[in-house]
Amino acid sequence: MIKVLANDGIHPSGQKMLEDAGFTVETDKISQSELKEGLAPYQILLVRSATKVREDLMQANPQLKIVGRAGVGLDNIDLKAAEDCKVKVINTPAASSRSVAELAVGHMLSLSRFLHFSNREMPTKGKDEFKALKKNYSKGVELKGKTIGIIGMGRIGTELAKIAVGFGMNVMAVDPNLEKVEVQLDLGSDATQSVRFDLNTVSKEAMLSKADYISIHIPSSDKPILGSKEFEAMKKGVFIINTARGGVVDELALVEAIDKGMVAGAGLDVFEGEPQPVDSVLQHPKISLSPHTGASTVEAQERIGLELAEQIIAFYS
Repeated sequence: MIKVLANDGIHPSGQKMLEDAGFTVETDKISQSELKEGLAPYQILLVRSATKVREDLMQANPQLKIVGRAGVGLDNIDLKAAEDCKVKVINTPAASSRSVAELAVGHMLSLSRFLHFSNREMPTKGKDEFKALKKNYSKGVELKGKTIGIIGMGRIGTELAKIAVGFGMNVMAVDPNLEKVEVQLDLGSDATQSVRFDLNTVSKEAMLSKADYISIHIPSSDKPILGSKEFEAMKKGVFIINTARGGVVDELALVEAIDKGMVAGAGLDVFEGEPQPVDSVLQHPKISLSPHTGASTVEAQERIGLELAEQIIAFYS
């Protein structure tokens, strides 16, 4: 009997698919400190971002055949060690693209219409200061006609481009590995009608001075791709969105740029030092916040569970 440990959980649909195929699936979490020994009965380990799969863990568990990441990034899995230990690593690069892209747009809308402000103030001031609040938040802006710079034109960046085009935005695509990106915009949920078009990529430098919104969709990097130098080059009043990885934006420089009026605000789903973001970010009134929930929709989690199950079943077929 092949046993699967879904240490960070798995959608019931994915669990059922595996069990129907003869696998035993357990979802009781084993703490990181106990995982090396606790993994002994399992041939398959499924994780999200919380569980780290390093060399010592794999070397101590030669029975391990598959490590599955319920998501896109593989930062928490030692890929070199997995290759050395002959452990197959799988992930779900396409399953959560729409969910992350929609959250990026959610932050854009929140910032553009002051929702992150008004949701804080309405419960305490809405009854006595309604007219004052209405006046304070009456200068929102539409997304239509604005320019969005998207850094990283993989699946998520491309999905965001589709949504932005639907809003009537001008898209500036930035990706040093691509000259152009093919985009298919489906008209309706059944995708019976669609429009295809190419986006030519531009340099980051060319985009910075023109974008009203900048959204980042790249893997982890050794150093921030947006820091003091980049903020100084940006169009005044720009909004920054990061739903990619903590550390790709210099958060201290971002706060400083907001305080100086260079950047109008930011929407952050990921943070340096996560899961303990710094207070200067958490308490800043011009930053819209979410706790790393980009892929956390019912639809995405079901797609992730099913995609993992399909890959596991295929491996043993």
